[in-house]
Parts: sequence; C-alpha cells; structure tokens
Amino acid sequence: MVDIKLIVLDVDGVLTDGSLLIGSDGTEYKQFNVKDGMGIGLAQFFGIEVAIMTGRFSNAVSLRANELNITHVYQSIKDKESELNKLAYKLGISLKEVCFIGDDINDIPVIKKVGFSFAPNDAVEFVKKHVNQVTKARGGRGAVREAIEFILSEQNNYDKFIMDYLDTKKKIIQ
Repeated sequence: MVDIKLIVLDVDGVLTDGSLLIGSDGTEYKQFNVKDGMGIGLAQFFGIEVAIMTGRFSNAVSLRANELNITHVYQSIKDKESELNKLAYKLGISLKEVCFIGDDINDIPVIKKVGFSFAPNDAVEFVKKHVNQVTKARGGRGAVREAIEFILSEQNNYDKFIMDYLDTKKKIIQ
C-alpha cells in the first residue's frame, strides 16, 4: 500500500447509509456513525488529512465536519476529480498518496486516480469492481472506520499507535 496522506470521503452512502430525511420545512437530516467519527479522529491524530467531497449540500454535513475538525469540506461538487486535483496541489501531495472512499458511479473518476480506494459493502456493484478494497461494513455503519483502521494498520504498528494515543489523554470527538 502507498503511504496515505489524505483520506477523501463521500457522504451519502459512505458517512451515512444513503438515506435522505427531509422534513416538511425542508430541513435535511443525516445520521452519522460515531465509530466513523473516532476513526477520522485517529487518522488526524496520526497526521493524515481528511476531506469531505460530496455532490449534495447539507448543513448537517457542515456541522458534522466542524465537530470532527475536518477543514477540507467540499459540497455541491459536480466534478470531484477536478476538486481533488486542486486539493492535492494545495496540500503538496500526489494523487497516489490519496485514499478515496466512495459508493456510486459518480465516484469512479476519482477512484481511478487515487493511490488506494475503498467502497462500503452496500456500494453499487460497478463501483465495488473498481476499488482496491470493499469493506465488510455498510455505508454509515462503520465502513469509514474499517477503512481507516486498515490504512493505519498498513502504515503503522496499530496496537502501539493506539497505546500512544491513549497515553496522550487527548480526547477525540466521535
């Protein structure tokens, strides 16, 4: 596996189960998984940047990203590949140092460009054929955490890393 420096996450179907709950007042609600939140915090603790890149806009995504200290948040993105190129350039990394987690056909252009890619277990079959690895977990049900733990295990002595994290007594928001 390539040394991953940036993890880019789709939202609907990856950070959530893909359900859209829209109230009669037009407010959109999303359900996020705390295990994924902890995984994101662990990746950041290890020094890996995390970004969100989604085709939809939702205030819930902005709130969750802020809560998890994710500063690279791109919503209403029609061309994820172009945005990813700009972000990688801004961070001074190659696309080979990027991991992308996506679940649907609009994610394929990015999946083909990055160094490593994942899809949740319930992703579209066509996407699962094109990623490096499919998680056992479903979108919004720990798929992000599973992918991050895989990356951290490949790049580090995971048990030691967790003990180092625990020794710092730093609190990660889930």
